[in-house]
Amino acid sequence: MNLEQSVIWFGCLIVAVILHEISHGLVALWFGDETAKKAGRLTLNPIPHIDPFGSIILPAMGAITGIPVIAWAKPVPVDPSQMRNPRRDMLWVGLVGPFSNFVMMFGAAIAAKALYPDPVVRFGAIYDADQPLGFRILLSFAIVNLFLGVFNLLPIPPLDGSSLLERVLPDRYLPAWYKFRPYGILVLFGLVFYTGIFTTLMDPFRMRLYDFVYGL
Repeated sequence: MNLEQSVIWFGCLIVAVILHEISHGLVALWFGDETAKKAGRLTLNPIPHIDPFGSIILPAMGAITGIPVIAWAKPVPVDPSQMRNPRRDMLWVGLVGPFSNFVMMFGAAIAAKALYPDPVVRFGAIYDADQPLGFRILLSFAIVNLFLGVFNLLPIPPLDGSSLLERVLPDRYLPAWYKFRPYGILVLFGLVFYTGIFTTLMDPFRMRLYDFVYGL
């Protein structure tokens, strides 16, 4: 991957994770919790959202070296006690993050297909410098959001998918779940960096996205 494409990939990732977090705050606000609004986290200004390690250092390393990337922004503060139905409403607050990523993925993919109906390379080579810059940005943004959407649906804390699992677990399993939650990030790092299982999981979705954009 060349430097220009690394910058594109990094920029797309930062925008996607920030919009992902803002979506959590907006839905929490819809359900009556103004915590994120009062904390100034419903803004498109990236500065309040940036986590130095998760938003800059780790994704930059991944974009430059090609290693698997885990990226995050500062979590939007949410207070379930301010919601009308905390257990139900927190489920929607959690799931809106991946949903927002899928919406952005579809939007970018449709725009890439509509604006650039005949890409120079018709399969898989999004890093080919012969392709228009706008096409590479849109396709990269679509891929980044596909990655984030699927990744965040994994039922491992602190990912959004864990909120769904937590709300369907029988009460008798919750104490064990609460003990496991602090170690979820270690499990996550192990799966991503040492097993390759996430790449295997992602490949079918990524290929379907290529098929759509390239018209295959």
